[in-house]
This record gives sequence, structure tokens and C-alpha cells, in this order.
Amino acid sequence: MANANLLLHPVRLRILQTLIGVDEMTTAQLRERLPDVSPASMYRHVATLTKAGILEVVRERPVRGTIERSYRVRQDEALIDEDARAAMTKDDHRQAFAVFSGAMMADFDRYISRDDADPPRENVVYRQGAVWVTDDEFTALVDEIEAAAKRRTHHTPDDGRTRHLLSFVFVPDKPAES
Repeated sequence: MANANLLLHPVRLRILQTLIGVDEMTTAQLRERLPDVSPASMYRHVATLTKAGILEVVRERPVRGTIERSYRVRQDEALIDEDARAAMTKDDHRQAFAVFSGAMMADFDRYISRDDADPPRENVVYRQGAVWVTDDEFTALVDEIEAAAKRRTHHTPDDGRTRHLLSFVFVPDKPAES
């Protein structure tokens, strides 16, 4: 598993979000999805993620005198483990959340900026709820949500499926101490 600094870099996080749930993509396809990222920056961050074992090369083919590589995310490596999260300071968490939120907003902006975007028809949902749970119940809840999402990660665009991005944030809502 990776450390927070590696995964929560703004460009690397966007690369990972673009690749998650997709079988594979070339760097050229990533650049089409992330046109604001310069080619040099894209290649550098893809190389960093590959060297760290978070991305893997699944195919290589010659194209116009160079080698085109297709990449996919190694889901088991694209996580910040408990030890790394425990070692993060409050400021580290604040910065990580800002990067996460910024990437989520960029995804939404990319979607809503499309001429054909139709949030009601395309089932865009953003909502917040609250549950009262013990620590054990909370762990079970997170496991259930992750399992439900994981069961659907290997589907393909066939049969009219549309890729949806899921973003989860779980924050305890404790009263302020007096």
C-alpha cells in the first residue's frame, strides 16, 4: 500500500480516479480525459505511480517508432493503509482532504461542463446523511459499502452501463467539548 503523499498529489489522484473502474488506458487516452495536464507532467506522474506499483503495464505495442503502454490500477495498492493514516497529522489530513475534495470538484466540473450533461436524467446524486453507530457497527457499515461497490467494479460499458464515480467521506459528528 502507498503513502498519502504519493496518492494524494492532485495530478496523481486525478490519474487514479480516471483509471479506476476502467480496464486499461494508454497515456494518450489519459491525456484526452485530462487535457489540462501537460504531456510531460502526465508521463512523469504515470511513471511515478508505475514505479510505486500502483499502476501496472498490461500491454505494450509499437506505435510510430515508440512503445505505447496501457496501464491499469492495482486496486490493492491504491490505498492508504491504517498505519500511514495513523501517522498523518491533523494538518496532513486537512491537506489530504483538500486534495480529495478538489479532485472530486474537478470531476464534477468536467461532467457538468459537457454540453450534453443532464444531471436529473443521468442520476447525479449528492447527499449527506447521518447514522448513529458504535465503532464495530461503523466498521461493518464501511465494509458493506465497499463490498457493494467492489461487486460492480469489474462491469464494462456493455449493456448500456455508464461509469459513475463514487466518493465517500466518513466524518464523526461529535459535539464540541466545553
